[in-house]
Order: sequence, then structure tokens, then C-alpha cells
Amino acid sequence: MSPSAIVQKLWNYCNVLRDDGMSYGDYVEQLTYLLFLKMADERTKPPYKQPSSVPEKYSWPSLLKRDGDELFDHYRHILEKLGSEKGLLGLIFNKAQNKFQDPAKLRRLIVDLIDKEDWSAMSADVKGDAYEGLLQKNAEDVKGGAGQYFTPRALIQAIVDAIAPKPGETICDPACGTGGFLLAAHDYVVKHNPNLTKTEKKTLKGGTLKGVELVQAVARLCAMNMLLHGIGSQENEPIEVTDSLAADPGDRFNIVLTNPPFGKKSSFTVVGQEGEVSKERETYERDDFWATTSNKQLNFVQHVKTLLKVNGRAAVVVPDNVLFEGGAGETVRRKLLHDCDVHTLLRLPTGLFYAQGVKANVLFFDKKAASETPWTKKLWIYDLRTNKHFTLKTDPLKREDLDEFVKCYNPTNRHERKPTWSEKKPDGRWRAYAYDELIARDKASLDIFWLRDESLEASENLPDPDIIAQEIVDDLEAALEQFRLIANDLGGETQRPKS
Repeated sequence: MSPSAIVQKLWNYCNVLRDDGMSYGDYVEQLTYLLFLKMADERTKPPYKQPSSVPEKYSWPSLLKRDGDELFDHYRHILEKLGSEKGLLGLIFNKAQNKFQDPAKLRRLIVDLIDKEDWSAMSADVKGDAYEGLLQKNAEDVKGGAGQYFTPRALIQAIVDAIAPKPGETICDPACGTGGFLLAAHDYVVKHNPNLTKTEKKTLKGGTLKGVELVQAVARLCAMNMLLHGIGSQENEPIEVTDSLAADPGDRFNIVLTNPPFGKKSSFTVVGQEGEVSKERETYERDDFWATTSNKQLNFVQHVKTLLKVNGRAAVVVPDNVLFEGGAGETVRRKLLHDCDVHTLLRLPTGLFYAQGVKANVLFFDKKAASETPWTKKLWIYDLRTNKHFTLKTDPLKREDLDEFVKCYNPTNRHERKPTWSEKKPDGRWRAYAYDELIARDKASLDIFWLRDESLEASENLPDPDIIAQEIVDDLEAALEQFRLIANDLGGETQRPKS
């Protein structure tokens, strides 16, 4: 069965469960628990004959032989028991809860939908792509908020193609979400190195990838996503649940690829012993940071710098404010330009992310050894934003939309780049700015654009009304978010409308 057919089969049943009040996210979580149990059981049988990490009395067959309230009680016990285990079991089942309302519907999902498929016999591509399909459908449920953990796969693939990871290189995503960057990097190495040795394959599966995720429920989905792609085991789980920014973990990597969360809360409420209420700013005091700030995106940029080995390569998705914000923002940019080789900036169009109002970029840089002279010589900028219009459903971003960028990036030798912009070709999207030009700009702003906005030139060039309306909404959302952040920094607390 094809990945799309499996996704459709499982997703159709979700619509039945929604009548019982189960959300998309809850459904994907329940599927994760059940798929794990089914696959763990399959691996104990020929030709695998592997010992199971799941105790026999909590195994898949123990679910199959129960029905009604007995099934409900047993399923709850399984979730509780396995959630207290260590390793992969604990990660998958930690704080797991039964979200079914009707034992008959749980029974049907177990017997009719999951048990009838031999999941272990499917290729990693098929079952991995199927699960990815479910995650994407979950992300499309904007009301559930899952989209904030899901980076468009076309963008991930282009970034990985530009970075071009090699066998033996260690790769980290300190805000891994559902694991898109890690899996794409893994697949890139496999695809471009068909003659990997047995040792290299083992290292790739068990010692190359590292993901960190703050939200337990998302880490669970990531761990399952990796497992279905053949990565991770009970003894070796590459996903860790913790706050990446809390401290320097000590580990260093060849490559860091990440899309940190854009939403941020720069203060939290503290209630004293006498009932008094005060505001505490949420900042990270770290010796390895250039600046102390409540801006989480600036903190992630600094954290990524720390995580890299010398000559390590990074690609970080950042919102526009990281490019132009003053104060700590200016400090971070000047230090980054001096201490690292900040060589590429991809300006992304709106309409790519499930969170509204996001104007984002991808910043590429290499970490360098200490030097008195700045490492950045030229920043090459590709503008995919001006006169580009995408929507999540009717006109989504495709990998081929980024072909020119990857070609201009020149992964084989980025030191031999050629601009597509010139005085004679003012519509070229690819041009370079020298270090001296960058630091001479107000606040060392990297928010640079040069293309004419055609929609401002003539009415016949205007995009469709629905695109214009969405762009207005996005701009207003982005402006509101900036005002909220300013208000929080000043000690106030803004109220968000309830969705």
C-alpha cells in the first residue's frame, strides 16, 4: 500500500473520532502509541526475532484479546506503565493518556486498521512518508497549533541540499519539532553516498543525529517519526526533551540545522508569599552568549554558534526582527559577522508557515577560530520574497521554487559564486554585500532588499485579492506581535484574543 493510501485510510478514521471530541493532534498521538506497540511485536517474529523492550503483559497481543471496558482499562495501564520506563519507551509514552471515549472505536482502530498491516515489512520510506503525511495533516489544522512545529518540507530539502552533509559529520537540531531537518539530512547522506560501509550505516543510524525538543508531546512524535525511518532504538534514542537554551550542553557538532520557535514570552508572572504579583523577565544568563536578552530567536542564534565545532556549518530560520532589532540584536549581529563567516541569507516569502504573520529568513554561517580580523567577507543574499506569492493550500512552496537559490548557493564550492543582479539586470535576486558595507549600516542591519515591488508599480501586476488579503493579515499579525513584545519588555502584559 502506498504512503498516501495508508495516510488516507488512517485519516478517514480520524473524522469518525472527531465526533467524539478527539482532535487531530490527539489522534496522531494515539496512533503513535499503538503503532509502536504493533511494530515492537512484529520485530519479535521471524525473520527479525528481536527481543522486545515492551513487557509481555503490556504487548500488542494483550490488546488484541481484550474488548469493551476491559480493553479500556488495560490500554490505560499500558500507557501508565510504559510511561514510567527509561529510554525510548519513556520518551514515546511519557505522560501518555487515553483520549478515546468509546472502547468500540479503540478496538476498531487496533483490529481493523493497524493490525491488518505488516508495518515492519514496509520500507522505511513507505511507513516514514505515511507518518510524515499524518504530521503534515496535523500541522494544517491551524486551530490545533501544531503548525508551529512543522517546517515546510520543500524548504527543509533546499536547505539540506545547500549544506550538503557528508558521511561521518554530526548533525544537531536544537529545536527539532517533528524531526524534519534530521530526517532530510539523513536521507541526503544515504542518497548521495550509495556505497556506505556497514560501519558507516550503523554510525549514521546511531551516532550522527541529535535532536532537542522542549515540548514532550512533540518530542514523542519526533521519536516515532525517526523510528519509522529506521533511526533510534530503546538503547540509543537521539531525541532529548529539555530547554535547549537553559545551558551549554557541552556537545559540539559539524552541522546545525534548525527552525526555532518564533513565538516568545519575555516575562512571566510571579506571585509572592503575601500574594503580591510581579513580573520576571525570561532571559538566559550564559557565559557563552554575546548578549543577554529575552529575544529567544537571538538566543537561539547564539546557542547555535556555541553548538558548532570550529569550521562547523549552520542554517537557522529566523524572523525579520533578528536582522534589524537594535540593542542586543545589534550586538549579536556585529559579533556574528566578526567571529563567524556569515555568508548567505535567504529571504523567504510570506505564506510558508502555519503561524500567521511570519516573515522569515534562513541565515547560513560557519563557525571560525578566534581572530582579530572579521571572518565575514561577503554576505550573499537571495530574495525569494519580493514579487513572490505562496499560500499553504492553493499555491504551496515546492522544492523546484528553490532550485535557483540552491544553484546560486553553489554547494560544491560556495567561494565561486556569481551574482544574478547587476546594474543592467536590476531584477536579479542574488547579490553580495561586503563586510564593510554591512557594519556601516544603521545597527548593522541585515534587512536588505533591492528589488522593485511590482504590485506598487502598476495595478495590473497586483496578485489575486485573496493573496492581498492574506498578506495584509500577515503584516498586521507581525506588527501586533512586535507590539506585544515591546509591551512585555516594558513590564506590561498584552491579552491575546482567544481562538
